[in-house]
Amino acid sequence: MSSKDEKPEGGGFFSSISSSVKFWGNAVQKSVTGLLGYEGLEVINPEGGTEDAEAEAERGRWKKEDRDGYWKMMQNYVGADITSLVTLPVIIFEPMTMIQKMAELMEYCHLLDLADETDDPYMRLVYASSWAISVYFAYQRTWKPFNPILGETYEMVNHGGITFIAEQVSHHPPMSAGHAENDHFVYDVTSKIKTKFLGNSVEVYPVGRTRVKLKKAGVVLDLVPPPTKVNNLIFGRTWIDSPGEMVMTNLTTGDKIVLYFQPCGWFGSGRYEVDGYVYDATEEPKILITGKWNESMSYQPCDGDGEPLPGTELKEVWKVASTPENDKFQFTYFAHRINSFDTAPKNLLPSDSRLRPDRYALELGELSKSGSEKSNLEEQQRAEKKHRESRGDKFTPKWFNITGEITPTPWGDLEVYEYNGKYSEHRASVDNSDTIEEVDVKSIKFNPWQYPDLH
Repeated sequence: MSSKDEKPEGGGFFSSISSSVKFWGNAVQKSVTGLLGYEGLEVINPEGGTEDAEAEAERGRWKKEDRDGYWKMMQNYVGADITSLVTLPVIIFEPMTMIQKMAELMEYCHLLDLADETDDPYMRLVYASSWAISVYFAYQRTWKPFNPILGETYEMVNHGGITFIAEQVSHHPPMSAGHAENDHFVYDVTSKIKTKFLGNSVEVYPVGRTRVKLKKAGVVLDLVPPPTKVNNLIFGRTWIDSPGEMVMTNLTTGDKIVLYFQPCGWFGSGRYEVDGYVYDATEEPKILITGKWNESMSYQPCDGDGEPLPGTELKEVWKVASTPENDKFQFTYFAHRINSFDTAPKNLLPSDSRLRPDRYALELGELSKSGSEKSNLEEQQRAEKKHRESRGDKFTPKWFNITGEITPTPWGDLEVYEYNGKYSEHRASVDNSDTIEEVDVKSIKFNPWQYPDLH
């Protein structure tokens, strides 16, 4: 029996999984092309069918004149990777950067603590995979985060006993690296986003490597998430779907969990649903897991055919926390903490995302100022690149080293960065010093630059 069949032999508890998983699911079949005279326009209402696509096209956050202008401009990029090709208006942004968004995965990090504490190797994967699923509730936000400036960082403390550091390590291609650690786990990620623009939607491929080391258990987990599609970018209400397969493998034992994010079908059927199994090293199913990534996940022991064991019942392992009502950017309470200085360490690095003037202006609702500050930062970054090239210099990250290792992913090869330990030394020296005067974080000017005097 192979887990790649997407269900155990004999049908199993989730007998419809393999038949319903198609690349972007049934939602594409609901779209209408040629709408409103725009050739190639695809509008998808996740809650309806084809008959209301024209009405859906008139919804969304764009003003008609801006919408039509961007639609015409963006036709030049259809089929292209637009990760860093296009300058976008702040009207579609949220007051958070991509490396801050990486930290959102830590909201339910107590699940990794539980994974480390349990002696059951299969429950270990239930806890750890539920942690990986939990972030999708936050990732459904339809606002775009700011692209980090080269050398930009994000630090986080005062949450779950962890220390978190992320850094933008490359600008072309855009790449970030992150590291988090507490008494139970070590988390390391190299992230490189690859996209394909389709006109009114974009496919996002997570070209990256995510590893979690559980300290007490002495095992290393590897995570491969599914791709994501952002629908109705310009016409219609923007919404996000992540249909496909998530695989978490225990590299130490060979056990794994294979989860299937169901595609959004007609009138929203299947949307948010996740189903799958924990398999042992011989690919025998041990535990079934089911739920919705925007609500909760539950598990139940199963037999070799994937059927629930008699005398057992579904038990909830994770449930989404309460969220603020009518939040403008659909932020969770944890997202607000990420942006706040409550999670900032003593003497915050001046390269920290919280200090970006464009991000902060948008947080205050000052769109015009945010746009001008964003343009200023982008111009300064171009000036740095030109100066760097004229000197024959190379950019070297502070907190991560490039390893020279090239790892394959389902969407292309990846250069792997590793945490170099210098941030831990820096943070210890600051926290333990009696001579370093603490600085008011709000007085620190954003400075990620390699050549500060240039600015």
